[in-house]
Amino acid sequence: MMKYNRILLKISGEALGGDGQAFAPEKLEQVAAALIELVRQGVQVAVVVGGGNIWRGKQGISSQMDPTTADYMGMLATIINALALQDTIERAGKGMRPDGGDIQVRVQTAIEMRTVAEQYTKRRAVSHLEKGHIVIFGGGTGNPFFTTDTAAALRATEIGAQVILLAKNVDGVYSADPKLDPTAVKYDTISFEETLAQNLKVMDNTAVAHCMNNHLPLIVFALMPPSNILAAAQGRPIGTYVGP
Repeated sequence: MMKYNRILLKISGEALGGDGQAFAPEKLEQVAAALIELVRQGVQVAVVVGGGNIWRGKQGISSQMDPTTADYMGMLATIINALALQDTIERAGKGMRPDGGDIQVRVQTAIEMRTVAEQYTKRRAVSHLEKGHIVIFGGGTGNPFFTTDTAAALRATEIGAQVILLAKNVDGVYSADPKLDPTAVKYDTISFEETLAQNLKVMDNTAVAHCMNNHLPLIVFALMPPSNILAAAQGRPIGTYVGP
């Protein structure tokens, strides 16, 4: 039994990489399987994927690259990831719809590139979701100086998602970086206000503030194993709930 009917899953680009490669095929396949199962259970699924496994704008800025150029390169990296995930889902999703049809995936980008993806529009995205298609949003917000966290918060609000599932390399929200501080405490639940006050970096502060202002909860959990995605959508206790 699923708790949420329409979700937005935010996946960090780094979570898709492995062994020094941009993509770990087994991770893509496992994520695809989890998303297909969500569709089979009647959940409407949208996805925003980061680009850090390929390029991060901070890399260019640290080498004195123009910040706008560096950010646009990062946006293109997210589109590469979106296309890789689309291909993986469609190959695994043949005949997997409850009616025996194929799982359909639509990539929509904030930057126009008609030969590889659709231009993002809210109406078309919602129409795809209502038809049982998975929609992957690439290209961030289409603007430099905004992260894919902000893109996830913005798109989730626009399409009327009930929750953002935030899949990361860490299994929840901690009082400090658990890799650096062995005394860090994991939160089961935390408010938006506390998240911002403690500067916990769940998402960037712009994204957290947007979610707070729009009463849009977050569930932060580890991407691996991808069965965590199903658990979060079912409302089972996993990771950290960030909300009003």
